[in-house]
Amino acid sequence: MSPPAKADTPRSRRRSRTLKVVVTGPYGAGKSTFIRTISEITVLSTERAVSGDDDATTTVAMDFGRITVGGDLALYLFGTPGQQRFEFMWDILAEGMLGFVLMLDPAGADGVAEAHRIQETFTDMADVPHVVAINKATGDDAEAIADVRARLEVPETVPVVTCDARERDDVKRVLVTLLEQVRDHVRTAAAGPPPAARTGDATP
Repeated sequence: MSPPAKADTPRSRRRSRTLKVVVTGPYGAGKSTFIRTISEITVLSTERAVSGDDDATTTVAMDFGRITVGGDLALYLFGTPGQQRFEFMWDILAEGMLGFVLMLDPAGADGVAEAHRIQETFTDMADVPHVVAINKATGDDAEAIADVRARLEVPETVPVVTCDARERDDVKRVLVTLLEQVRDHVRTAAAGPPPAARTGDATP
């Protein structure tokens, strides 16, 4: 006798939702570490050794990881290459993203200037929310946040947060901040623009 079929309930019919998030930033900002720290699967990585430096590596195509949030929402994390010669991958990885994390290490050579260029590039690609994450900064460093916000010309509507890409709680906090931005963006889009004032409504 075959086992009885499982009851078709709303819970059993519920499908997992997915959200594509891009993690971008200058070379050496900590993008690969960020994804490895949080991913629940083995990260698909395309890191290669940097010529002339046996200890350094760089991403040449992408990093890919996944984290499940709340039981039915999976974040697909795509890390971009940081070196300019691999920028051709940016358009490919940005397609279909619903938000992105811009990482930078202010202590890196030209890190802020390069982060500014990357930020402009990705905001031109798609009108999606993003979060700026300052790697290797500890606690609520108001001075570092204010400095980066000013130098990157980040609007007040875009969160700037500190993090340590090696710490899971820090990475989670960055992603939760981005998810809140995505949620607000979706709600605003669903509400639509405010109704235009009708001619003759204004009183003298």
